[in-house]
Amino acid sequence: MTKKTAHLIDAEAAGWAARIDRGPLEPAQERAFQAWLHEDMRCTGAYARMRAISLASERARALGPDFDPVAFAPQPLMARRTVLQLGGALAACALIAVSGTWAVVRGRGRFLTGKGETKVIALKDGSVVTLNTASEIQVHYSDTLRAVELVRGEALFDVARNKARPFVVAAGDTSVRVVGTSFTVRHLDATPVQVLVREGIVEVFKPLADTAPVRIMANDMAVAPADGDVIAASAVPAAQVHRQLAWQNGQLAFEGETLSQAVQEFSRYSDTRIVIDDPMLAKEEIAGLFKATDPIGFAQKIAVSLNAHATIEEGEVRLTR
Repeated sequence: MTKKTAHLIDAEAAGWAARIDRGPLEPAQERAFQAWLHEDMRCTGAYARMRAISLASERARALGPDFDPVAFAPQPLMARRTVLQLGGALAACALIAVSGTWAVVRGRGRFLTGKGETKVIALKDGSVVTLNTASEIQVHYSDTLRAVELVRGEALFDVARNKARPFVVAAGDTSVRVVGTSFTVRHLDATPVQVLVREGIVEVFKPLADTAPVRIMANDMAVAPADGDVIAASAVPAAQVHRQLAWQNGQLAFEGETLSQAVQEFSRYSDTRIVIDDPMLAKEEIAGLFKATDPIGFAQKIAVSLNAHATIEEGEVRLTR
């Protein structure tokens, strides 16, 4: 099958963005859309850019009666460079819905998110980085290397394929090297670096260690402790991959985690603390999908399901039995 050009992928992405703007997809359309997303690794990034441009166009109407949204609509065969420039212009003047924002990087830059915020960053090569809550990256592109440092937090990388310029993510003493794929890197204080692959193949290694890189592929996770050279890799269920990426939609998904673990995860997204007064309650396993920035709503729902009580106080909610 002939490989699609970047122009064609951008045109198809614009068509899907316009169709989804008109309302929910029918089941057959949803299947077709998902199939298109998986046809080429560039599709995800192209759709994300077109969707952001569409959202920004709607909100830019508030700029006044002289604003012409048609002039800012994505054209069918728009060049990739033009698409990125357009995305940058719109992102500079528009407020994107919910907590997410967009930015465009030409070669280097520093980007961060606050607690409860997400940000999508379109890189100049067509790659897209989605930053989770309280995260920071620094981008350093050269003619031979696409380098990104995950200073802290968590990010999803949808990497455009380019064999001549590897894409390397550094997180503490651990690095991830790819040509083109989709994966997340999680770099939190006092915890091992975690790499989760959604598509493609990546190599996880420690540049200062005398050990071979560990190669992992779709639905694999690598864990790299900061105090050792050994990188552990294991397969994870596809459902777990989807759960761990729920934060892209502003949600947290749990399936068998303890209440204590869930509370720790919620603390990354909000300053409102959840306090568990009963040690046995903290060990209860939970399941469900919850809004990441609503710890009080989470605590109230969990209290009902675990036959507990949620008491709301200033700056915190307490769970007791």
